Amino acid sequence: MTESTESRSVAGKMSVFDRFLAVWIGIAMVVGLLLGRVIPGLGDALSVIEIDNISLPIALGLLIMMYPVLAKVRYDRLDTVTGDRKLLISSLILNWVLGPALMFALAWLLLPDLPEYRTGLIIVGLARCIAMVIIWNDLACGDREAAAVLVAINSIFQVIMFAVLGWFYLSILPGRLGLEQTTIDVSPWQIAESVLIFLGIPLVAGFLTRHFGEKARGRAWYEEKFLPKIGPWALYGLLFTIVILFALQGEQITSQPWDVVRIALPLLAYFVLMWGGGFVFGAAIGLGYERTTTLAFTAAGNNFELAIAVAIGTFGVASGQALAGVVGPLIEVPVLVALIYVSLALRKRFTRSPDAVAS
Repeated sequence: MTESTESRSVAGKMSVFDRFLAVWIGIAMVVGLLLGRVIPGLGDALSVIEIDNISLPIALGLLIMMYPVLAKVRYDRLDTVTGDRKLLISSLILNWVLGPALMFALAWLLLPDLPEYRTGLIIVGLARCIAMVIIWNDLACGDREAAAVLVAINSIFQVIMFAVLGWFYLSILPGRLGLEQTTIDVSPWQIAESVLIFLGIPLVAGFLTRHFGEKARGRAWYEEKFLPKIGPWALYGLLFTIVILFALQGEQITSQPWDVVRIALPLLAYFVLMWGGGFVFGAAIGLGYERTTTLAFTAAGNNFELAIAVAIGTFGVASGQALAGVVGPLIEVPVLVALIYVSLALRKRFTRSPDAVAS
């Protein structure tokens, strides 16, 4: 298949809804912000619907969003990912060495006079994405199997390393550099709970759906008939999540616009640098388009739900740390949506990887 034919094939498979994704997401963000601003008490009412600091409306939206994508994963091909040492090692370095270090540096460089926001951003940098990155990767035509494996690895490391890295970047390293120190109060169970809900449930559901669906009707029926029916629900879940998320914090965001701008600058630099670094590095070591894209998006995304929960639990719902966590998805969503289009534009520069051809 030639590059032009392949490009037309990809474009032809995209629905009108998919093609105008950026528009729908922009509308969802505006609707959420307006709802949170014009309906008194809406944010408080929505925030009450939670269990152990986990917002049930947001959890519902994320589960609806992730299930169709994880149902598309060919779980019998995961061994092709686990054997790719270049991909796995690169992902671990980007997510757990470079990512937190970059956010620490940007937070101190751009917010030296705003300690609460700075601490909130460092917490965001420690929370690696295990949810929304699945759909960004899918929309950019990344490797679904690779995304599933990398997200699972990040989940394990998140449970083990989040509190340790929080202690290092908020207390130990600032102390060594003669900077202001702080601490966070977070238990491994709180992190594990987030992982089990936002990744475990849709992952198990997706695996069982494919296993029993293929067993009952065959792979051809499953991929050609069943998946197209549930596929749109991923975007419905995404839009619902965005509306709820911004409705929860609409008043807080719109009432402090200059603070939001200050917080947005390091976040914007972080997402662009992490994605760009991951993409360039993946291309340089010959991962191919699909896995390069997956590496870039898994490196750039963050677990905003965990970061916000930790900030609220440690510093309070009205704290600057919590506001910094809330601004995270405000910047991440449009930036990573834009990078989906950048990825697709760069696709023609790659030859198809052997794994992609085999699929």
